[in-house]
Amino acid sequence: MTPPNFTLFDTAIGRCGIAWGARGVIGVQLPEGRELQTRARMLERVPDAREAPPPPEVQRAIDAIAALVRGEANDLSAVKLDMERVPPFHRRVYEAARTIPPGATLSYGEVAARLGAPGSARAVGQALGRNPFAIVVPCHRVLAAGGKIGGFSANGGIATKLRLLSIESTHASGSGALFDGDGALGFDPDIAIGHLRNSDAELAHVIDTVGPLRMELQRTPSIFGALAEAIVYQQLTAKAAGTIFARVCALFPRPHEGLTPARLLRISEARLRSAGLSGSKVLSLRDLAGKAESGEIPTLADVRQMDDHTIIERLTAVRGVGRWTAQMLLIFRLGRPDVLPVDDYGVRKGFAVAFNKRTLPASKELEKRGERWRPYRTAASWYLWRAVDLAKEKG
Repeated sequence: MTPPNFTLFDTAIGRCGIAWGARGVIGVQLPEGRELQTRARMLERVPDAREAPPPPEVQRAIDAIAALVRGEANDLSAVKLDMERVPPFHRRVYEAARTIPPGATLSYGEVAARLGAPGSARAVGQALGRNPFAIVVPCHRVLAAGGKIGGFSANGGIATKLRLLSIESTHASGSGALFDGDGALGFDPDIAIGHLRNSDAELAHVIDTVGPLRMELQRTPSIFGALAEAIVYQQLTAKAAGTIFARVCALFPRPHEGLTPARLLRISEARLRSAGLSGSKVLSLRDLAGKAESGEIPTLADVRQMDDHTIIERLTAVRGVGRWTAQMLLIFRLGRPDVLPVDDYGVRKGFAVAFNKRTLPASKELEKRGERWRPYRTAASWYLWRAVDLAKEKG
């Protein structure tokens, strides 16, 4: 028998994996902390798989998954799954889950009722917890009773589940589109790479090593929502911050619909602290909510008409929102082409790696070199971050 194959691919939530055989897709792996971990997890699940380029039907599945996670309307029902190793009850649960459209949810009990097996909500939850076809079988769309978020077995737990639901509900409601088109970057990656190659031979070497620019925007329902998440994530690991942010969202009914200024202003400080927020972050979130309610925080429509400097000036008026936080929003939420966060540790570390420096550069040194990269300093920053990742993988 021909052994199965697998490949890794980029999405808006990170680098995912997919394995396939002669009868269809065997498994889909959501991102782990690093690419090496995602590959290892894929091989753990399908030990005899070999890494290979995907055939056309698998590439279509990859493109559909990536589009859905970007927030685009997409139907994955045509993706052929190989469920030969799946227990019969689990197979029925997965088939029922595949009928839930993006932006909609069912409870475990409602899925059980659809199967004609009322009272088997716990068994439904167990089946979804072992779902090998993440996203294609959208177990993230199944909630606990009363609209509570329930569990999620993928890396990141309920934080990942909330993120997926938020992306889908944003599109379904018609809100939160970052751009009128498909949410692509605000610049042409090929033109940016060509400019960087021609302007800096040493950075060109990094580009050759890393490969194509695979930066994905993180969609958001509002500037307020993006800043609220950024405040929670400050000075924490992504895993810890994701857990706390999910707990904050879970304080409210239908948590995947996201935070709103009114919700944050109504809830008590004690309840926010109970989710793991520090006192300082509670004050920052309250200040953000108050300024959003009074119209001081620009909308997505507003920022389309603003230059980078004006956006930074408006956002940094919020307690706890500094220049770096505003720059991350410009890069990863808005796709602005010419942002260079000179005080970012990862960018400075990447510069040291790429340019063989023994110490981290001063901000002025990085700013001076960055003049060569205008007007595509965002792309340069992305390659410096990737240079750090490569160095970690090598050593």
